[in-house]
Amino acid sequence: MIPLNRDELHNNWQKELAQAFTSPEQLLAYLELDPSPWQAGLAARRLFPMRVPRPFADKMEKGNARDPLLRQVLPLAEEFRQVPGFVKDPLAEHDSVLPGLLHKYRSRVLLIVRGGCAVNCRYCFRRHFPYGDNNQDKLGRQEALNYIAAHPEINEVILSGGDPLMAKDEHLASLLSQLEAIPHLTRLRIHTRLPVVIPSRLTGSLKQRLTDSRLQTVMVLHINHPHEVDDTLARLCQDWRRAGITLLNQGVLLAGVNDDADTLTRLSERLFEADVLPYYLYLLDKVEGAAHFDVEEQQARQLMAQLLARLPGFLVPKLVREVGGETSKTPIDLGLEPR
Repeated sequence: MIPLNRDELHNNWQKELAQAFTSPEQLLAYLELDPSPWQAGLAARRLFPMRVPRPFADKMEKGNARDPLLRQVLPLAEEFRQVPGFVKDPLAEHDSVLPGLLHKYRSRVLLIVRGGCAVNCRYCFRRHFPYGDNNQDKLGRQEALNYIAAHPEINEVILSGGDPLMAKDEHLASLLSQLEAIPHLTRLRIHTRLPVVIPSRLTGSLKQRLTDSRLQTVMVLHINHPHEVDDTLARLCQDWRRAGITLLNQGVLLAGVNDDADTLTRLSERLFEADVLPYYLYLLDKVEGAAHFDVEEQQARQLMAQLLARLPGFLVPKLVREVGGETSKTPIDLGLEPR
């Protein structure tokens, strides 16, 4: 195994974040693609800004206009289509118990740590989320902590956003200390895509702080395609798993990206090579501007049947849909006879 160069990785993520592509034309030029066929869609960046870190762009195949990673981040004309059933708030999240705190499930709360992301995925179900109304100042954060402390049924805090790893290590360490002081909390979960697009975000200092915590830590990555797991990310994930941090993955089933059994099989195998277990595969949340990514439920069931035939059970993610107002994820019944 090639050793990790910690001096290079530590804190490079902020520099790489600052150098992210924000212009579709610049990204297409970097990938040696003619922007002419894309002109009708590039204006969609007004609906949702484009942001693509260079490490993620480097995972794309130059000259390939159908690259599955490119499709996830490039503004397209289809985003302007108004499709019945696709709305700005598909999960009914815009009303929270407190600014930046969502309590949808009895034993778990979701704490929005940062509103921004390192990459703006075009299918994001929070692309219309009013982060400005949910940002927490020091007083707001204390109110959220007081709420958690006053509800002993809560045993797990999920750090989300945006992306919680947009916060610096020092900020996360301070927040973790505050959560550790609440006795009925037992687990911390971090939902993030940042390490996938900037692997250097997995710093040694953050790993050590999480390892030292009394809270069991679970990091849930968001990976949709096997090409997103390069050797650098795989080595870092292996290192974090050896440190005792549980690593899971949840992906989204996306038309033109991973809606075939071969890709999904390779994704599960590649994840396991990196010590990450497949967790959920989501049907697309019906957010306005993302209907072109939708995969019909029947097709999803057929894909899952193929995965069950090809993979051991522990490498088959659960096919689920998130429904606003429900008390848990909604599993999709595959309608298969037991074997």
